[in-house]
Amino acid sequence: MRAWLVAVLVLGALTVPAAGREPDRPVEVVRARMGHHLREVHQLTDHFERVLARACPRFATPHEWRAYLDGEIDRVVLLMAHLEQAWIEAKRTGDDEVRRTAKAPRQRVHRAHALLGKLSGCAEDHGVPLSPGAVRRRIEREIPHRQAQIALP
Repeated sequence: MRAWLVAVLVLGALTVPAAGREPDRPVEVVRARMGHHLREVHQLTDHFERVLARACPRFATPHEWRAYLDGEIDRVVLLMAHLEQAWIEAKRTGDDEVRRTAKAPRQRVHRAHALLGKLSGCAEDHGVPLSPGAVRRRIEREIPHRQAQIALP
């Protein structure tokens, strides 16, 4: 009787996913879901490359500048949320290629430092102080909220 109980418990443990972990999804499903997020990342990255390549935009008032800056920071938050969500999707399969694909865009995150530097310089041109540290904290604080909004059902 005891051997039967142990066998049932072991078999049950093998068929129930680990607590808090979803079972692996088919690679095709994961690729499609991850692909959605990576396309968004690509569009946002292209936008930021254009921002870095152009001269600072000019605004008539500090209020207009802050509105522009808030929009750019919102895009950074969205970019980071999509990067995180692509990785979450990739972890739902054991396929190493899918995981490498999800991680690849993270190699360009260092460009965020250049973007913050550029925006900081543009802010000075408008007489509006900008603390890169405060911007980074804001981004980190807002990413989880945005991630919840963009997660696919």
